[in-house]
Amino acid sequence: MDSLRLISKSIKIEGNPFGSSHQRNQIFLKSVAFFLLIGLAYRFIITDSTVSPVTNVQTLPPADPSGLTSIAQAQASLDSPGNITTIIPSQNVSTKCDIFIGNWVPDPSGPVYTNVSCRHIQDYQNCLKNGRPDVNYLQWRWQPRDCDLPRFNPEQFLDNMRNKWLAFIGDSISRNHVQSLICILSQVEEVEDIYHDKEYKSKIWRFPSYNFTLSVIWSPFLLQTETFENNVNGVDIQLHLDKLDQKWTDQYINFDYVVISGGKWFLKTTIFHENNTVTGCHYCQGKNNLTELGYLYSYRKALRLVLDFVAEPNHKAQVLFRTTTPDHFENGEWDSGGFCNRTMPFTESNEGEMKSEDVSMRDIELEEFYKTTKQEGSNSNIGLLDTTSMSLLRPDGHPGPYRYLNPFAGVKNKELNQVQNDCLHWCLPGPIDSWNDLMVEVMLNRERQRRE
Repeated sequence: MDSLRLISKSIKIEGNPFGSSHQRNQIFLKSVAFFLLIGLAYRFIITDSTVSPVTNVQTLPPADPSGLTSIAQAQASLDSPGNITTIIPSQNVSTKCDIFIGNWVPDPSGPVYTNVSCRHIQDYQNCLKNGRPDVNYLQWRWQPRDCDLPRFNPEQFLDNMRNKWLAFIGDSISRNHVQSLICILSQVEEVEDIYHDKEYKSKIWRFPSYNFTLSVIWSPFLLQTETFENNVNGVDIQLHLDKLDQKWTDQYINFDYVVISGGKWFLKTTIFHENNTVTGCHYCQGKNNLTELGYLYSYRKALRLVLDFVAEPNHKAQVLFRTTTPDHFENGEWDSGGFCNRTMPFTESNEGEMKSEDVSMRDIELEEFYKTTKQEGSNSNIGLLDTTSMSLLRPDGHPGPYRYLNPFAGVKNKELNQVQNDCLHWCLPGPIDSWNDLMVEVMLNRERQRRE
């Protein structure tokens, strides 16, 4: 501070401050010099004694008043080298949180394909072509509660599947899922049809540039069955609870990846066979004095047999076991006027309740899955694809009455229950597309971890 005192003395003014013009000029010049020197001295003193606590301050872009951030803006923000948010690498996502628990969040970018750009959509799921008037159901994506889930990358997926074979084994929901996957992948390369059965329920495709084979095998019970016509309820389904369906087991050695599932078909009227003997039935209404054992009995038996088979140590395939799919019929069922006319997702916190049979089926699925994976010496290449919770929250994603072209044409009373509704399968494009985000995350992460 001695330097400041000397500066002050050198410009001290005596006498009347309002003196002559010459004096006023001198006063002015000395005052300017004084304040400049004080400023320099202060800068040197502060710089030597303190460090600014604020560094690299960044200004975030203003919030979108609509509450929706465009995908382009979000991607630019993530790619920016100055972004201070750490993004969880995709290979660590599954270990950081439960990717199966979360909510559907707005996604204004919509699906990566349309019912025009994909030729593989079954007519029953082509909701827009069939006249569904709303499109809001197309603008949501699945967001796990505690982490980010990478979006499905079709180019990367095809590259990972080079020279591989992926098979979907199950019922019409499996076919619905594989059609969704093909629609996404066909935006990169058009697939070739290799094989189909007479009813087009089982099919094989190939992506030629990647030598990637994809198939769906129709096996709704996963077990050996015979179906006979009768005069009472149309058909008798004979279900062998101790024999797997050779339609898929005979091909199993060819597969590198498998997505397998059961579910709704076990609710049908079935007669059970074990050790070449009729042991009971489900929903057979006392026919031939058979014992009513129920669908949970047959479903547990089937899953036990399936999981034991895929867990055998000599089987190479990476397996994803997909959990049951809840339906959203309201005020009835398929054949009793049930409908689904909602246009918004449920939220995790306060909406959506599974039917008792779906709850019971999922409980059995989880019990049998974890029993298998914890067995000593079992094949570790089995993962869980738990799509139940995310599917429960999407009552808006079904064809409803739009499983047929112009369903209300010629119908005088255009109430929803006047035409048959589909509240089980999914529109394409639609919520089932997000199943692929989860499928790839579990499938490829397990493969990376296995190699490591």
